[in-house]
Amino acid sequence: MDQDVAQRVTRVQPESAALQPHWSARIEDVKNAAVAGLLDTFGWVLRIKPFTGFGTPGRVRVIARVLWARPTAPSDYHDQPVWDMRSMAVRGWRSFLSQVAPHRDVRIELGDSVFLARSDRSGLLDVQLEADLEPGVHIARISTTSENVVTAEVHVHSTEGDFGIVSDIDDTVVVTWLPRPLLAFWNAFVIPQTSRRAVPGMANLYQHVARSSPSAPFVYLSTGAWNVFPVLQRFLYKNGYPDGPLLLTDWGPTNTGFFRSGREHKERTLEQLAREFPDTKWLLIGDDGQHDPAIYAAFARSHPQNVAAVAIRELTESEQVLSSGLRARRHPDLPADSDVVWVQGPNGHALLHALRREDLIP
Repeated sequence: MDQDVAQRVTRVQPESAALQPHWSARIEDVKNAAVAGLLDTFGWVLRIKPFTGFGTPGRVRVIARVLWARPTAPSDYHDQPVWDMRSMAVRGWRSFLSQVAPHRDVRIELGDSVFLARSDRSGLLDVQLEADLEPGVHIARISTTSENVVTAEVHVHSTEGDFGIVSDIDDTVVVTWLPRPLLAFWNAFVIPQTSRRAVPGMANLYQHVARSSPSAPFVYLSTGAWNVFPVLQRFLYKNGYPDGPLLLTDWGPTNTGFFRSGREHKERTLEQLAREFPDTKWLLIGDDGQHDPAIYAAFARSHPQNVAAVAIRELTESEQVLSSGLRARRHPDLPADSDVVWVQGPNGHALLHALRREDLIP
């Protein structure tokens, strides 16, 4: 039976299909193997952190991470309820203390099917599964052993849906000033998570979109690390943002370099969404602090049939300086005859009014 099950899973390479990993990645692999042996000696156990999955009725993406935990840790040690806000009061660096467990066998139960998969070199499980599911929210059971089972939501959306939302997170829905290295370190590792501030009006904009298009998928796309998923999920919940998967990245060495490319992560994800939802037009929401305008403009040029509009939050002058230095603001690079609607504004309220003027939101 195991052989039959294994044939039903698509294995996803973590970053690249490179045959020879980057030297920094090889060093990290040696470190992870040494730490794993030490933790195993002291009786530590494997635990799973599930993330929100999504997909279509025939194919879904299931995402989780295999981590080590102390011997007495319960199976849901890394899976606390989203409404529990206590973790947001701790310093950001605590989110990065967990030790990953690479190359571990994982069992996934979804609907009437069972799949076998394996975590990658960073402990991440990210697989595409062929599953016959109705549109709606489904529950996947993910485990390493029969005693170590967690559940993950999988949002299934119809391929016939004609509207969806892709949203950046940093400086779009939450004020972070993330791109500058020192500020990135300060915001990610030092300040308490409760100090994160919401961008005015953005939750109101997203709620209007959700009410006018109840079946529209919301996808939150960020260059942030998977380590901060619980904090970002609680932030979105606390501030009234519609529920949806968060697609983050793995900080650190990859198969191709010393540090992952956030821009490539966003570009690759948009291309994947265009393939999986060929009939969906996306409202792309981001900010002008870094690469969002260029990324969205390139996607609109190559997939105009998949873009309903682009909405860019304009950073304040102080945010612009702290985010990307004294650079000129980025403007859309679209053909003169492009039908893609492009709106800009300093906050969610302004973007909502602009989209209403374009008759994209009632």
